[in-house]
Amino acid sequence: MKNLNKFKFIFRSLLFLAIVFSCSNQTETTQNDDTQEEEEEEVVTDFAQAAINYTNHCGGCHGQKFESFIERQWSYGSTSEDISNSISVGYESNGMPSYKNAFTDQEIKDLADYILREIEGKTKADIEAENPNLSGIMQSDDLSFRLETITNQFSGIPWGMVQLPDGDFLVTQREGNLFRVTSDGTISEISGIPNVVAQGQGGLLDVILHPDFENNAYVYLSYSSANPSNSSQKTTAVARGSLSGNTLEGTNEIFVAEPYLSNTNHYGSRLVFDNGGYLYVTVGDRGNRDTYPQTLNNGVGKIHRLMDNGTIPTDNPFYNMQNHDWSVFGYGVRNPQGLAKHPVTGAIWEGEHGPQGGDEINIVSSGNNYGWPVITYGINYDGTPITNQTAMDGMEQPIHYWVPSIAPCGMDFVSSNFYGNWQNDLFVGSLKFRYLHRLKMNGNTVIGQEELLSDIGRVRDVQMGNDGYLYILVEGPGRLLRLVAEQ
Repeated sequence: MKNLNKFKFIFRSLLFLAIVFSCSNQTETTQNDDTQEEEEEEVVTDFAQAAINYTNHCGGCHGQKFESFIERQWSYGSTSEDISNSISVGYESNGMPSYKNAFTDQEIKDLADYILREIEGKTKADIEAENPNLSGIMQSDDLSFRLETITNQFSGIPWGMVQLPDGDFLVTQREGNLFRVTSDGTISEISGIPNVVAQGQGGLLDVILHPDFENNAYVYLSYSSANPSNSSQKTTAVARGSLSGNTLEGTNEIFVAEPYLSNTNHYGSRLVFDNGGYLYVTVGDRGNRDTYPQTLNNGVGKIHRLMDNGTIPTDNPFYNMQNHDWSVFGYGVRNPQGLAKHPVTGAIWEGEHGPQGGDEINIVSSGNNYGWPVITYGINYDGTPITNQTAMDGMEQPIHYWVPSIAPCGMDFVSSNFYGNWQNDLFVGSLKFRYLHRLKMNGNTVIGQEELLSDIGRVRDVQMGNDGYLYILVEGPGRLLRLVAEQ
């Protein structure tokens, strides 16, 4: 009996251990299954939303066709993690804002992955092949016209242009070169340009001729210039030289916007002469919106008015005033890359980039405050407000503004009678949406708008030639085009 009881005890013990072991295995298997299921629940990249975010937040600067990412020399790394970090933290000194408050971590990763997917294996030649066929007759609301290609052989970023009296063009390349382009498209480089710092948004920018060019041969260039005492600091500057063949002779710096700053964005800069022979120069806020545009003891975030040799007119609004920059004519501007003289009134009109929305067209008048950043129709890139004010006493309202931003660049009025109802309308290049934007004007009032040449590329400059034709300068690919009306 004792042996039987002992046997029963051992049997029960073994049975208990078997049950425990079985349950343990089952629990472990269940846990392993759960872990495996969790590992299999991968987050799927939302490319559709990433495309929307790219269009709304990135395309204005980097191009809707990813122009600035293709064949790029990456400054901060090219992996998904590197790009995500750049999007998150930003690099304000180079004009890249932080988006960590605009997007979730997953949205930032999706955006980085989307960029890498879209540029994989793509070349700049592929972008050119994707451009629409614009060789036929095109229609605006009230004009038939066609395009003639002067050249499509510019490399890099063509930025500004002007037509010479003989019909040739001078064209700047932001990377630091000046070219002559003949009517048959032959390109040759001009020597004798000033020392240019081609970093970030800086480089060789605008070019214009003296009103009496045929007698003095003066050419004016705006560009980003280094501080002679500290090469890490730059500013917007203007130089003048005399054109002889393909050489600028006697080139010297006639204007410097102080202070020099270490970042590389928002230089402006456009040039124009008014009917009185005064030179106007636009200078951006250099990414220091809260420091410079609303104070008058500096040249940043301003529109300047100079004599043709760089000296300051004594009738400037702040001339001879203590703690004021005497060359300042208007102030409170962000990043003005458009400047044009009205063909009827002679007034100087200015166009500038807003932030996220709030691009503006303004008429420049002595002493005017254009409001940036105290009033604006734009918001921060991360979606937060800059200010809740769009109007304030003592600050000018724009003639026109865009929301969302079109990223306006060069602009000009049609001043010849070649174009019918286009006469006196304002044409503005769009970097973000890659078209030519027409503002239909009645005097100083915008009465309509039209988008022309859709997806032609990033339109850097628009100029009326002295031959009466309208010319546009396009990036991606670099092209100089003439618009010809069909009669």
